[in-house]
Amino acid sequence: MEYLSEILKILDGALKANASMASNYAGLLADKLEGDGDKRQARMIRERLARAPAALASAQDAAKGFSPANLPTDGESHLHTVDVSYPAQGSESLLLSSAVESRVQEFLANVLRFDDLARVGAAMPSRLLTYGPPGTGKTKLARYVAARLGLPLLTVRCDTLISSLLGQTSRNLRRVFEYSQQQPCVLFLDEFDALAGARGNERDVGELQRVVIALLQNIDAVPESTIIVAATNHDQLLDPAVWRRFSFRLPMSEPDADLRRLLWKQYLEPFSSESLDLDHLAKVSEGITGANIEQVCLDTKRAVVLSNEIAIDEDQLLRRLGLNLALTDGRVLSTIESEIRWLSRWAPKYFSLRTLGRLYDLSTRQIRKVLKEEIGSGSQERTRAGVECEG
Repeated sequence: MEYLSEILKILDGALKANASMASNYAGLLADKLEGDGDKRQARMIRERLARAPAALASAQDAAKGFSPANLPTDGESHLHTVDVSYPAQGSESLLLSSAVESRVQEFLANVLRFDDLARVGAAMPSRLLTYGPPGTGKTKLARYVAARLGLPLLTVRCDTLISSLLGQTSRNLRRVFEYSQQQPCVLFLDEFDALAGARGNERDVGELQRVVIALLQNIDAVPESTIIVAATNHDQLLDPAVWRRFSFRLPMSEPDADLRRLLWKQYLEPFSSESLDLDHLAKVSEGITGANIEQVCLDTKRAVVLSNEIAIDEDQLLRRLGLNLALTDGRVLSTIESEIRWLSRWAPKYFSLRTLGRLYDLSTRQIRKVLKEEIGSGSQERTRAGVECEG
């Protein structure tokens, strides 16, 4: 049956005495009917909606979005527990490895053809769990999915969702899931391990166990067509029962060489040119995330504009990459001398005395002196871990 999802949502709204939900999906059904050329039935629905003035404002155009005045709030702090955004199609680009890209497209196809798949018993719940190190694109993926589907993105705010009051977090969860049913959207559960941590460990308390149970119950209560995207940096902390609720599971890892090359090319636009050795950049950036590459490119492009240059200095680009890697590694490089020593050790074949001298406006003799200096116990070039241990 065509438009079954919208009809079931309208019925759900009626059964829950939720006029907003019923009217929103009725407006969406009218839009779809009109788009398919059935203007008469679309007009009949809109005329019926027009008889209920309170419902008309929110139902005439289902794409207008959620009302900020009605966002769910925490009963203790009275702060909103979700943020609403509207990623635009075409503005949310995402580069992925071929295997990950294939899985994402499979998930999108399952959402877009859910009713067709359901008719033959082949539909899977529209729930995607993505996991991996920070900076691998999990949040960007949620925005990309929402943009591709043309839907609002509801991002759960764990900082306000989790309450110190007994039972309040579970109530907040219920309100968020109920609110997500008001109209089509992508519900994004970021930092998912904060809500779905494994039960039964020694440090666990009863309230945390109740939160996991409430989360599982809320996921089970929503229709399988409801789109849920969850993301975590700590998949090993998730409760085993949570995994079974997600039909699509997507590991996100550091980009491979081919993907790193594409990322450099994309993020360096409009300054990317044939003079830049993208293959070399991909090679020396092995082991870092897409977020690292993006940050290096942003810093480099900003420097080009502020210095009134017209092209990227590849030496400066590699210097910024090296310093970013040092920061990621937890190294404290608080002086020019410590930067020079680090770059010389990181890529000695590339950062010659002459190159380092040009980058730091120093003579070759001065650079040689810096590199010969022994690093004493009072050196600034120590890892954060070492500094913390000494403290």
